[in-house]
Amino acid sequence: MQRSPAVEASRRFRTRPVALGQPLRWLERGALDLTRNPAPGVLHGLLAALFGGALFMFAGQRFWLVAGAFTGFLIMAPLLATGLYAVSRAMERGEPAGLGTALRTWHPRNRRLVAFGLLLSLAGTGWVLTSAALITGFAPEPVRGPADFLRVVLLGDGWLFEIWLILGGVLAAPVFASSVVAIPMLLDRDVSLPVAVYTSWRVVMEAPGPMAVWAGIIMAMTVLGMATALTGLIVILPWLAHASWHAYRDLVDMPDA
Repeated sequence: MQRSPAVEASRRFRTRPVALGQPLRWLERGALDLTRNPAPGVLHGLLAALFGGALFMFAGQRFWLVAGAFTGFLIMAPLLATGLYAVSRAMERGEPAGLGTALRTWHPRNRRLVAFGLLLSLAGTGWVLTSAALITGFAPEPVRGPADFLRVVLLGDGWLFEIWLILGGVLAAPVFASSVVAIPMLLDRDVSLPVAVYTSWRVVMEAPGPMAVWAGIIMAMTVLGMATALTGLIVILPWLAHASWHAYRDLVDMPDA
């Protein structure tokens, strides 16, 4: 059977084997980028924390909506960090890197990133609606706040939390596989969206152990940021963004430009 042109084109970008503990090196390099040039990252993190606070205020007593929206945020986070990938790339090249470097990545002419953003937003919206329907439809009591979510969904009788978690994982896993190196690749190289996505999937399939560790680190650190009344996201979000750039650079062997 003949492969699609996008699949064949993606094979120009070879994947590199990495050790199981390599994600810790990505975190180390990401922390170095953040401390060397904190302003763009802190601004991104502050905006994320403010968005989360606004979401809490908007949702009011409808915490079932907040739960889905925050987990949906994990789907959109790689795209929101695109400007910080540009900052890390500029520092890697020894070029000036500041807030302007991050902002210049956000322009409508980059249709590939815009298209990917629309796809991710559809996936995030689908999860928010699914999560809300599951919790409101099957929770034995109304879920109006974090304490209700812990008591009724997480610690309550039945399998509601497990089902909620499994459904979230079923959606998040292919999104993670599709975007983990695709978004920094779209920023870094003039490739089509399918080529970037196929390359991202090949990375995950050829290094499943390290990528599972990396996904777990991202999830754990994001949960930690949310558990600190969102203030932790001010540092955690840019830290993970810079680290994700170094993950891409380690995992994909780029041919000469």
